[in-house]
Amino acid sequence: MSDARALLESGDIAGLIRHLRFNAEAMELGEVARLMEGAAALSGFDDMREAAAAMAARQEPQQLYDFGYACVERGIAFLAVPALRRALEMMPDEPVLLMELVSALERENRHAEAVAALEPRVDALDPWPARYLLAYNALFSGDLDRAAHEAARLPAPDGDWVPARDRLARMVARARAAGPLGSRDLRGWHFALGGGVLATISPYGFDDGMTGRYAYTSDSFALCRRTLDRLRLVLDAAGRRPASVGLLPDRSSRILGLAAARLFGLPAEPFAPERPGALVVAYDLNETDADGLRERTEGQVLFEHASCWTDPPVVSADVTGFLHQVAVAPWGSQLRVTPGGEPETVPPDERPEAELAAEIVAADPLPDDGDGGAPPDPDERLAGFVRAVAGHWLTGPRDMVRSPGPVPSSRFA
Repeated sequence: MSDARALLESGDIAGLIRHLRFNAEAMELGEVARLMEGAAALSGFDDMREAAAAMAARQEPQQLYDFGYACVERGIAFLAVPALRRALEMMPDEPVLLMELVSALERENRHAEAVAALEPRVDALDPWPARYLLAYNALFSGDLDRAAHEAARLPAPDGDWVPARDRLARMVARARAAGPLGSRDLRGWHFALGGGVLATISPYGFDDGMTGRYAYTSDSFALCRRTLDRLRLVLDAAGRRPASVGLLPDRSSRILGLAAARLFGLPAEPFAPERPGALVVAYDLNETDADGLRERTEGQVLFEHASCWTDPPVVSADVTGFLHQVAVAPWGSQLRVTPGGEPETVPPDERPEAELAAEIVAADPLPDDGDGGAPPDPDERLAGFVRAVAGHWLTGPRDMVRSPGPVPSSRFA
């Protein structure tokens, strides 16, 4: 408690939020509210300050709900969960409280807890959204059979819920095609939830919490070449022959797109959403203009080399090179250690895009053996996976997937 108060008094709001993430559920709600009232006042968040002050004064369902709602809206849904649970204990049959609790749990990727909250009450509630959310969260928690069972019990929706029904049906069908899916099958679940093929698995820390994702990585020309070679393998296994490479506007995507065009022997053109048969190349979809990419054009394939799994892009790529929390481009500013053991920052590589693309093409694409703990991932395994799921690939819109799903990875602040 004193640590949290000291962080607030020093003005370290980010530190306070990190502290509360790990300690709030064991603290008194009133103390959490007082801390957040002070933090919100310093941050200029009047809605949060008012809701926190009200909950500090009185912990009745309305005040608990208002605080929880404010936390969800401000991106700190973990703080909403204890308040909304308390409110639901007081009013167990109030659907508004239940739906807000489920929303908070979903945002925290606590899907099994969302299932547990919905399960005893779902029959008494409107199936859109209650049973849909039960099926959705069952799928994201890794329970495919439960998700399929609940999805089959859903009545026909009205117009507003048709896209959600269709999306759930696509996810269940993809999971069936990719299965059987284990709790550490990152490629399989990545395909099931987002519809994209994950080209490479991180060879570092697989058994130490990463399960195939990178935390922090300095990208390299060799890894760029490696993911482009795996992209070609995916296209060949699926029988896809792009007609051109679509260049997105940011520098990194243009560099990688020019390299892809050289490797695949294709013309490179500025991206046009309506152009059929294009291989659209993004270095990182969070760093470029993704307009026009959610709805797919005939024959178009979207490739993203480096995809952030903790801050996912607004569209899901059809092929993803690798998943990371933080990645530094090979031509970006780099931190290295001098021969004398001192850290130094290397400025960005400002060479022309075509020259950097040529370096990717010339790089050695041999896989990184990593720390030896990751399972082998030979080309034939990836090609076999693509052949197995090809009938469910490149279907439907490219939806955003906010959750990492059933395969967890360690996060770093």
